[in-house]
Amino acid sequence: MKYLVGMDVGGTNIVCGLLDGEGRLLEKIKRPTEAHLGSEHVLEAIAQTVKTLISSRQADTRQVLAVGVGSPGLVDPEQGITLFAGNLGWHRVEVAKQLSGKLNLPVFVDNDVRMYVFGEAITGAGKGYDHVLGITLGTGVGAAVVVRGQVYYGGGFMAGELGHMRMEGEQTTCACGMRGCLETVASATGIVRQVREAVAQGKQSVLGTWFPTANLSGLTAADVSKAYDSGDRVAREVLDHTGRVLGRALAYAVTLFSPDAVVIGGGVAEAGERLLAPMREELQRSVYQGYWSRLAIRTAYWPDDAGVIGSALYAKQKVEEA
Repeated sequence: MKYLVGMDVGGTNIVCGLLDGEGRLLEKIKRPTEAHLGSEHVLEAIAQTVKTLISSRQADTRQVLAVGVGSPGLVDPEQGITLFAGNLGWHRVEVAKQLSGKLNLPVFVDNDVRMYVFGEAITGAGKGYDHVLGITLGTGVGAAVVVRGQVYYGGGFMAGELGHMRMEGEQTTCACGMRGCLETVASATGIVRQVREAVAQGKQSVLGTWFPTANLSGLTAADVSKAYDSGDRVAREVLDHTGRVLGRALAYAVTLFSPDAVVIGGGVAEAGERLLAPMREELQRSVYQGYWSRLAIRTAYWPDDAGVIGSALYAKQKVEEA
C-alpha cells in the first residue's frame, strides 16, 4: 500500500497526518510546535513524527509517495522555502530540502492557507467546482484560489491576500502596517476589538458582565456569538458589521476571479448565520447578478483537517507532474 503524508504547521501546534494514496486520512498526530527552540528543532521533531506515523501502520518510508507541508507566512513553493513566518520566527528556512534529507523522501512546502483551500477544493466543500475561492477567518484572514485543481499564485506567490485589502471606513492599524485591512475586522481579534471598543464607549453589553475587567480580558469571538444568541445588542451590531465588511471584500474578489464557489473556513466561521447572513446580503447587493446567480457559498467540510489533506494531495500532485 502507498501512503501520503501531510502536515499543517502552526505557531502553537503541528498536525501531521498519514493518508492513503487516494487522500483519505488514516491517522494523525498533534504535537506542540516549540518554535522558540529554532527551526532545526521543529524540523527534526516533524521528521520524527512522520516516522512514528509510518511505523504505526507497520510500514516504512519506501511506501510513502511524498510529504506535503503547509507552512505559515510567505512561502516560495518552487524552491521549497519558507521565506518569512513571523509566528515561527523563521527567515528563509529550506523546509523541503531539510525535511527531504531527514526522511529520504520528496517533500513539498506551500503556504498553509493555500493548502487548506486546496484540500477543500479537491475533497471538501469545493469539490466538483472548477474555480474555488477559499477564505479562512481565524486570528487573521487568509485566502487562496484554486482553478481546475491547480493553486493560482499570481506574481510573487501573493494572489488572494484578501486579509490585507483596505476597506473603506475602517481605520484600525493592521499588523502589516497599513490601516483598515479586512483582517482588522473579519477575524477573531477584529471581532473582540470591536466589542471592547463599544464597551469602552459606554455601550451596555452582557459581555461587560461576563468579563468585568476593564479590557474584557479573556473575551473570545465564540463568546460574542453566545452573547448574540442572548439578544445582546453590541454582539449583534458587531457581527452584523463584520459580516457586511466581509461581504464587500468578497464582492471585489468575486468580481475579479469569478469563482464557482466560495468556501469559508476558520474558527470565526463557526459563528454561522450570525455572520454569514449579513455577509451574503452585502455580497449579493454588491455584485452583478450574473456572478451571484451562479455562485455557491459553502462552509468548510474539513474545518480541522483541510490543511493536512490539502498538503498531502498537493505533494502527490507535484510528484505526478515531475
